[in-house]
Amino acid sequence: MSEATAVYPDLKGASVFVTGGGSGIGAAITEGFLRQGAKVAFVQRSDAAAFCEAMERETGTRPLFIRCDLTDVAALEAAVAEASAAHGPVTALVSNAANDARHTTEEMTVEAWDANQAINLRPYFFATKAVAPGMRAAGGGAIVNMSSISYMMGNAGYPAYVAANAAITGLTRAHARELGPDRIRVNALMPGWVLTERQRRLWATPDDLAAHLDKQCLKAHLSPEDIVGGVLFLASKASRMMTGQALVIDGGVVVTG
Repeated sequence: MSEATAVYPDLKGASVFVTGGGSGIGAAITEGFLRQGAKVAFVQRSDAAAFCEAMERETGTRPLFIRCDLTDVAALEAAVAEASAAHGPVTALVSNAANDARHTTEEMTVEAWDANQAINLRPYFFATKAVAPGMRAAGGGAIVNMSSISYMMGNAGYPAYVAANAAITGLTRAHARELGPDRIRVNALMPGWVLTERQRRLWATPDDLAAHLDKQCLKAHLSPEDIVGGVLFLASKASRMMTGQALVIDGGVVVTG
């Protein structure tokens, strides 16, 4: 990732918590905050020691990696507490972790549905619940819920994931209304098809890439770094009067308003 093109002074020294912050879009988000001078803690299931070492070399600051299965709410709450003890109360939360594994309605069981929502929706609610008291005590904070344009497009191929992302937008609006009196802002960010290593490995066929690019106004595929600027903006005081909104970064596939 190149140096930040915009600097947000209020993010320097801020306590930031990112779910899924060691790979894909999440890794770019973690790096983006580190380059702003923030103190970043992140969680994910897989080991991220090599990523942390790389970030320390490249940015001069090592993020705090807490291994955590986000389907375990108690573990998520403990991770927020650990991050707060290390860096101070979390004042910027980015709920990013998700699993967009393909599936059909026919093959979906009750158990598979619940497991899908346990990673794609439930942690968004409980991460916000966990950070809200600290944000309230700190005088406010910013929450960025990563959603997807998949539900806005009505995509087939992963209905439980699409449903979860639609629900994230509703949850964002409800929490913006509930937490606004405490000066806690809650916004959603809706990426388009971001070509992470996972996407390239599993689903980015030449035909599908060409078909999606044809839908974009801007004829260039999105990278994880393209999402970072929007996250930093929503987390910073540059967007201090913006809450309950959905910011789309997709190269111009869907339109809002």
